[in-house]
Amino acid sequence: MDHGRFPAFAFAAFLAPVAIVGAAAGHEYQRVVPLITTSETILGQPLAYPTEGTPQIQSAIVTLLPGEETGMHSHPYPTYGFVLDGELTVSYPGGVSKLFRKGEAVMDAVNALHNGKNNGSEPMRVLVVFMGVEGKANTILSKED
Repeated sequence: MDHGRFPAFAFAAFLAPVAIVGAAAGHEYQRVVPLITTSETILGQPLAYPTEGTPQIQSAIVTLLPGEETGMHSHPYPTYGFVLDGELTVSYPGGVSKLFRKGEAVMDAVNALHNGKNNGSEPMRVLVVFMGVEGKANTILSKED
C-alpha cells in the first residue's frame, strides 16, 4: 500500500460526515471546489519537482497592504499561490504582467525574477505553498533591490 497517497475512497469517507452535518443543518455548498490543475507555471514552464535533497513542503500566508510590494525575487522550485483576499499584480520578465484576484490560484514562475504589488484599496492575502527541498531557500531576493 502506498502510504504517501490519500486514496479516493478515504477522501469520500472523510467528506461523508461533513455532507451529513451540512445537509442536516440545511446548508447547500459545493463540497469540493477545484482550484487549479496544471502541468506548467504561469509562464508556460513545465513543472519539475526537485530531484536533489529531501523534499519539503512549506506554506505561508503573505499579506501586502495597499501599495506594498514583495520586491524582485524568484523561486527555484514549484510554488503555488491562492489569493485569499484582495488582488495582486505580478510583473514578470519581458513586460508580462498578471492580475490575480480573490479566489484565483496560480503556479508561479520558476527561476524568473518577478515582483508582486497590491494595487488595490484593501489588504491582499495570498496562501503560498512551496514545493522545495529541506534546508534550501524557497525564495531568492534580487540583489538589485
